[in-house]
Amino acid sequence: MIPIPQYPLYSAAIADLDAVQVNYYLDEDDHWALNIEELRRALTEARTHCNPKVLCAINPGNPTGQVQTKQVIEDVIRFAFEEGLFLLADEVYQDNVYAEGCEFHSFKKVLFEMGAEYSDNLELASFHSISKGYMGECGYRGGYMEVINLDPGVRTELMKLFSIRLCPPVAGQVILAVITNPPQPGEPSYERFRREKQAVLDSLAERARLIEDVFCNIPGFHCNPVQGAMYSFPRIDLPPKAIEAAEEAGHAPDMFFCLKLLEETGICVVPGSGFGQIEGTYHFRMTILPKFEKLNILLNKLKSFYQDFVEQYS
Repeated sequence: MIPIPQYPLYSAAIADLDAVQVNYYLDEDDHWALNIEELRRALTEARTHCNPKVLCAINPGNPTGQVQTKQVIEDVIRFAFEEGLFLLADEVYQDNVYAEGCEFHSFKKVLFEMGAEYSDNLELASFHSISKGYMGECGYRGGYMEVINLDPGVRTELMKLFSIRLCPPVAGQVILAVITNPPQPGEPSYERFRREKQAVLDSLAERARLIEDVFCNIPGFHCNPVQGAMYSFPRIDLPPKAIEAAEEAGHAPDMFFCLKLLEETGICVVPGSGFGQIEGTYHFRMTILPKFEKLNILLNKLKSFYQDFVEQYS
């Protein structure tokens, strides 16, 4: 079971394993919240043709940028426990929380706070990466997985799989060591580490607010607050003639829009159809990583392009 919109690595891995993809939809009208009733709907429908075993949650969200509340995480844990599902917690953006009132809660921490009935029995794997967070070093690769209550036989097979894979490069391993054991108060590098980390996160928060402000003031754009992660995922209105032109070109409407945007402005964004979306809605994912000055220019170009695009196909 994977969220829609989703990070495409999940659908690709499911296809590679010849497994069955079960979609549950995040609630765009409620800041992309994860709704337990939607989980139940997806699970009930899936059980008519398969036997779901795994539930994946991405928090903070990719591509949607939401941060789930502690209550939602408790509800997801309770649901997975009651339904006998292995819970995968993708938490690679846990340091990237920007919106006021939002806070990251790890699934493992919440699980253990819920008591032994859950913490001694629910199978949980949580993931973290050096490529995101305050590092944002997307050229470096490294990460870790922590597994709770894994069946011993499955653990043995998992270790076999790990043993035949290559290690990440040395630089990635060094960064991972810093992520898992950062400088502590009183150590010589602590103050510099703290300042540099906070400066990166403050800058990302500023850019997240800028994108939200601009998109929310473009007629035809519908954008939730960028609560966390590194992306905005706005919904856009596309004229019927643009949808017809996309069909004639053999593209999904949002892909057609993104290709036109790239051709005319040089701005590269990813169409929502690559992540999954409710039928008849159109989105794109845009990163918040460009420097503030460049981001201002980019957003103005995007706004002008969209206005011209709508006029052209109206």
